[in-house]
Amino acid sequence: MPKRTHPLTEVFGYPTADFSPEAIRHRDKKLCPFNNKVPNCTKDKANDPLGTCSIGAGDDGIAVTCPIRFREDWIIADDGADFFFPKGAKWSSLTEVRLKDKNDKSAGNIDLVLVSYDDKGRVTDFGALEVQAVYISGNVRKPFEYYMQDPKNRADMNWKNQLYWPGPDYLSSSRKRLAPQLIFKGGILHTWNKKTAVALDAGFFATLPKLREVPPDEAEIAWLIYNLEASQGAGSECQLAPARTVYTLRPDPPHGAVLPPGPSKEEFLWQLEAELEAVAV
Repeated sequence: MPKRTHPLTEVFGYPTADFSPEAIRHRDKKLCPFNNKVPNCTKDKANDPLGTCSIGAGDDGIAVTCPIRFREDWIIADDGADFFFPKGAKWSSLTEVRLKDKNDKSAGNIDLVLVSYDDKGRVTDFGALEVQAVYISGNVRKPFEYYMQDPKNRADMNWKNQLYWPGPDYLSSSRKRLAPQLIFKGGILHTWNKKTAVALDAGFFATLPKLREVPPDEAEIAWLIYNLEASQGAGSECQLAPARTVYTLRPDPPHGAVLPPGPSKEEFLWQLEAELEAVAV
């Protein structure tokens, strides 16, 4: 297999060698096709976005580097709902839900909260879905800007001789982002006896410590693992494809870690109902 020479895989939602009308339009207008909060890409800077959705990982792998990339067709929401709720439940979703501790201080945002509701619109249950893209080592903006200056002639550019080749930094991604989220935000959810789902790519999951699997009905966490695969009959774009789901218990916090006390579950339910009402049209 030939060595990878182009570090970028997808730019503004499309592979670097895709020159279909839609791919060109997304690059020209700096659009995001993956359900961002606004039509445009806002990664890194809203006025000068780093429109790199995924990069190469090794010679044939792909690492998802933007959490919005996982929102394709809202597959992750469907898969999360299958874990959180019984079959046939009515549910909806809220993005970037603020979670406060008992002292009204921010404990961070939950990427996606899925809520089930009854016939009167009252929230009956909920679960938290965290989306875990990977940090990048090296410098990804330089090859991105170089490619964007002339995409047609740089679709297969050779970046191997340049300094700071960008690659996935799985260790920092797990230690600095994933672990703290599961420990601190997850600790509050655990006191409410609520489940968590984590969406991530297969390469990232493969670097995590060995997790003891449990049956789905005993699990506190569902690891929703995906690959980016070439689509069938739709040009050259990639599609988010479920690889497998791994069910585990919640990891224990490190010895001596002080977990923030959360608000009451009822307070959070009221918050969710208010946010659902706010997004209704």
